[in-house]
Amino acid sequence: MHLEFPIFLSLFLILPMLAMYLRRQQKRANLPAIRFGELEGIRQIPKTPAVKLLPLLKVIRFIVIALLIFTLARPQLSQSQERRFAEGINIFLALDVSESMRAEDFKDANRLQTAKSVIQDFLRNRESDRIGLVVFSGESFTLCPLTLDYSVLVELLDNVEVAMGGQLQDGTAIGDAIATTTHRLRDSEAKTKIVILLTDGENNAGTIDPGTAASLAQSFGIRVYTIGMGKEEGARIPYEDTTFGKRYREELTYLDEDTLKQIANTTGARYFRATDVQSLKQVYAEIDQLEKTKFKVVSYTERQELAAYFLIPAALLLGLEILLSNTILRKIP
Repeated sequence: MHLEFPIFLSLFLILPMLAMYLRRQQKRANLPAIRFGELEGIRQIPKTPAVKLLPLLKVIRFIVIALLIFTLARPQLSQSQERRFAEGINIFLALDVSESMRAEDFKDANRLQTAKSVIQDFLRNRESDRIGLVVFSGESFTLCPLTLDYSVLVELLDNVEVAMGGQLQDGTAIGDAIATTTHRLRDSEAKTKIVILLTDGENNAGTIDPGTAASLAQSFGIRVYTIGMGKEEGARIPYEDTTFGKRYREELTYLDEDTLKQIANTTGARYFRATDVQSLKQVYAEIDQLEKTKFKVVSYTERQELAAYFLIPAALLLGLEILLSNTILRKIP
């Protein structure tokens, strides 16, 4: 409870002084000026219930005064609240699903499985951001448009496969992937628009050059963070042998770091290299910190006036005191 004018509480100091004054007045009234023998007998007469209740009038008056003092202090019920207005970020995840993402140079999983797991952790740390997903190999495809429903996005990500189960041509069309995300983000009204592109190869497919696509993204204020995935020495890629089952072939996948750095620099973003699970997690964690959603917090206080809760009882008690003092507790002069 909040008091708008707490200075009025100092009036409570009057109450004990008033009580002392009334007590002295009562003592003086009880002292007879002349003693008469017959008055001694009158004092022995038992007091009636009405006489016994006379002090109640004083108690009511004190309560009325106390309630009026609280009313003057203007009590209020204060409730502070905050409203958060999110300046959401629009993010498109561009994920390489080419054949080389089968390579098993990451602990207990291939590159695609590792990337999917780390991206899911990244999504858990976001809020109020609209996020979409583009997958690409020899061509690019929007798997999920911008959405706030992260559960749907995670479910779609779970079902991502290399080359999307043969639906996409093999290869690595980095330029096309950037162009697709740019097309999705260019009309967005968000203040911040970013693409996080993960690949383990070089641009060897598609119709748009990565440099041209990066310049296009930059013209729409889109930052493209690029992530190069995989060990420099290459990795074994599994394949199914009809006779011996699962086998591996040594294949050195070439990662064009220069192009990925150029894309990031052109769009005002950064390039990262991930050679193991931990470094990939650190990359997404760093991007998460670099591109944090900004919240505008507006604080306000709602106040409910409580004076009536003191004034109404005071008025009722005052009316009761007047009624009693003029009826059953009336003094005869």
